[in-house]
Amino acid sequence: MINHDPFGARQQLKTDSVGSVSYYSLSRLESIGAANASRLPHTIKILLESLLRNCDDDIITQEHVLSVANWQPQGARYEIPFKPARVILQDFTGVPALVDLAAMRDAMKRLGGDPKKINPFIPCDLVIDHSVQVDYFGKSNALLLNETVEFERNAERYEFLKWGQSAFRNLRVVPPSTGIVHQVNLEYLAPVVFHNKDKNVCYPDSCVGTDSHTPMINGLGVLGWGVGGIEAEAVMLDQPIYMLVPDVVGIKLTGMLPPGVTATDLVLRITELCRNFGVVGKFIEFYGSGLTNLSIPDRATLSNMAPEQGSTVSFFPIDDETLSYMRFTGRHADLIDLTERYAKEQGLFRTDTTPDPEFTQVMEVDLGTIEPSLAGPKRPQDRISLSEVGPTYRQMLIEPTGIKGMGLFEHDLERSGIVSRNNADEKITHGAVVIAAITSCTNTSNPSVMLAAGLVAQKAVERGLKVKNYVKTSLAPGSMVVTEYLTQSGLLGFLEQLGFYLVGYGCTTCIGNSGPLDEAVEKAIVENDLVVSAVLSGNRNFEGRVHPLTKTNYLASPPLVVAYALAGSTALDITREPLGEGKDGKPVYLKDIWPTPWEVAEAIRQFVTPEMFRERYADVFTGTKAWQKIEVLGTELYAWDENSTYIRKPPFFEGVTTDRQQIHSLTGMRVLALFGDSVTTDHISPAGQIAPHSPAALYLLEKGIEQKDWNSYGSRRGNDQVMARGTFANIRIHNLLVPDIEGNLTIYHPTGERTTFFDAAMAYKKAGIPLCILAGKEYGSGSSRDWAAKGPFMQGVKAVIAESYERIHRSNLIGMGILPLQFISGESAKSLKLTGTETFAIDISDTTAPQQQINVSAIAPDGTVTAFKTVSRIDTPIEIQYYRDGGILRTVLKKLVD
Repeated sequence: MINHDPFGARQQLKTDSVGSVSYYSLSRLESIGAANASRLPHTIKILLESLLRNCDDDIITQEHVLSVANWQPQGARYEIPFKPARVILQDFTGVPALVDLAAMRDAMKRLGGDPKKINPFIPCDLVIDHSVQVDYFGKSNALLLNETVEFERNAERYEFLKWGQSAFRNLRVVPPSTGIVHQVNLEYLAPVVFHNKDKNVCYPDSCVGTDSHTPMINGLGVLGWGVGGIEAEAVMLDQPIYMLVPDVVGIKLTGMLPPGVTATDLVLRITELCRNFGVVGKFIEFYGSGLTNLSIPDRATLSNMAPEQGSTVSFFPIDDETLSYMRFTGRHADLIDLTERYAKEQGLFRTDTTPDPEFTQVMEVDLGTIEPSLAGPKRPQDRISLSEVGPTYRQMLIEPTGIKGMGLFEHDLERSGIVSRNNADEKITHGAVVIAAITSCTNTSNPSVMLAAGLVAQKAVERGLKVKNYVKTSLAPGSMVVTEYLTQSGLLGFLEQLGFYLVGYGCTTCIGNSGPLDEAVEKAIVENDLVVSAVLSGNRNFEGRVHPLTKTNYLASPPLVVAYALAGSTALDITREPLGEGKDGKPVYLKDIWPTPWEVAEAIRQFVTPEMFRERYADVFTGTKAWQKIEVLGTELYAWDENSTYIRKPPFFEGVTTDRQQIHSLTGMRVLALFGDSVTTDHISPAGQIAPHSPAALYLLEKGIEQKDWNSYGSRRGNDQVMARGTFANIRIHNLLVPDIEGNLTIYHPTGERTTFFDAAMAYKKAGIPLCILAGKEYGSGSSRDWAAKGPFMQGVKAVIAESYERIHRSNLIGMGILPLQFISGESAKSLKLTGTETFAIDISDTTAPQQQINVSAIAPDGTVTAFKTVSRIDTPIEIQYYRDGGILRTVLKKLVD
């Protein structure tokens, strides 16, 4: 914390709870004529406060403060350095982050510096939630069985994380079998107002996280967003995030949700609207009287899907609902008092009479118009009304292969199979729901939809309904509090009778850890080439993510997940057709088992208490007996094990020196891949299961690892050799260099051979040929996976030329020293008639400027030259330095050595 205070803004706030504390007053800027802070969006006020508090006239200057203090809705946008209060990580991205820090310690020692300088400077929490898989389900001991397998698979990773917890200051680790990172953040970790007791100063809580759904905490009035692991590591090392001051889109909410409509239905509609409106790279801030009718869990559901909406954040200001939720979740009374007093003093507290801030653009949504919905079959922004899912499914199957179509022919539609399981035969057809998963913090953090799911289960059981034998059911809540209130209400038993047994506390199906299908189910699908479905209460349904065999995947509220498990098919219109036959022989419809708002509200009132949160989070860092048994050595440097297939010293700091580097033009580049639109980080980054016969599988077999122990790509992110081999290995990736087939294939141009991406990349590397990628719109959308940049780096990719980028991925490319270029508006690889067979040259030099036009030339095999202009998506001056040094971590390392 800097004591430099050029604006005289440091003042005292007197509270009954913690006495007198310092804060940096925004109204001080108004009193000296430097700003009109009262008109600013709350999100801009929080950025302004951070700059004001950290202003040192070195990294953060008075000009930075004044540029944000005078933010105009349509004004110029300048780069600012932002310092969040803390960092939050999950284990899939947290492990490679800590691996990098451990490798940086080694590099620091080699360069003659102090390894202990490589250490988090601000509070960091790492929640282990991404590793549990649904290997066992439908039985009472599924949780214990899955946990046992989880610890067996991840022993090396967990030992490394325990070493990191002891070796690095300011790092806390929430052990496995505890909860999902964003739900734990919402229910426990986030203070809302941060009190730095060492300096006795308070300020708005803010965070960045190594997961794209970090904005979920926006629902609690905390400014936070997802960043790549690379960028998060720099923040941990006391480097600011350099960002352009954002446009802020205001979404005015009015009215209230109709009976029977859930927060899930609302977020799917908001996501659809935002994608159509265009909010990529912008802040969203909700305002209006409708906020009073949304609980914090409802708001958190909306904020959670900011990445799907396209926004950086989807923010709700602090108000009375915030304070009520803090009491509801057992926060200390002193913290609640400080939050209320500070927020009101700083003009950060919203009421229904608060004047509307000035926004760049405005949308209005009447909550009363929201209807029950799902999203799918391939993207979260593709909302479909519940009443249209079944009636349009058949047509969707025969539409051309694309965002929605599956490309089947009419004669394919009658295919079916028989599943023989549990002493029963069941017919399975196109649209069969083979996975029904109550999963993901998006929804499991919301008692209203979780208890609604339990009530649907209760009514279904009482009517005599049963789940089809081919449906894999699972319940994976985001915290143990959920299990507690489902148990206390008696509803867990009804869910279990329908097969929704507790399988783990983690992301599970939402991130592709759905585990294997029953062999009989898989056989019926494969032998009859069926298009089958997954219905999950998650936030992502991209191709190949949920399960390799589920080609149509739908996001839905938890009660609808239960309903579809009963119906057994997404080709069924569950708004009009019966879910099944009751024990009285009569048809049972969705309306017969859907709970009333009163029933849900009464269940919350009776069975969800602050004591539950206090008790469950009292020992949140202790972990299970399996975690406690892990022993580590408290060494300064990590003892790398050359035989480990999980944790390996990465090559990212090899050859780094303190000398100034130069930016040079790129020549002789061949195209590794030619992509269309919406290629996600799920397509690029290794994710999900490791396919047999893939380069990663062959590597593990060479190391003596049997297939049953391969685990997932995500769990092996600490091993660069596995990850490099798994880059672009998604079974649904569509490389237009090989247009007739999907999957892990490209062309090695010198010979014309079809081979895997990795094998081609290694052949190019051996020949000394640099690589580039051509892509369409929204390149890199989806999760904030740093390996979507690290993997291409390992494969020798030097540049990407795309029509547009998702925010985090663009930043991650620069963070790894890969040049992101963007086609001029209206141009594309297709319009320029680029086939990917050309040899490319990029004219860039050490004098390059942010967003400068860059000349590119492509020489076809017949010698024809296509010259065109692109825009450099190195957006800020500091990013030029990152690119010059070969990546952000090299820049940070050099600074710390100096």
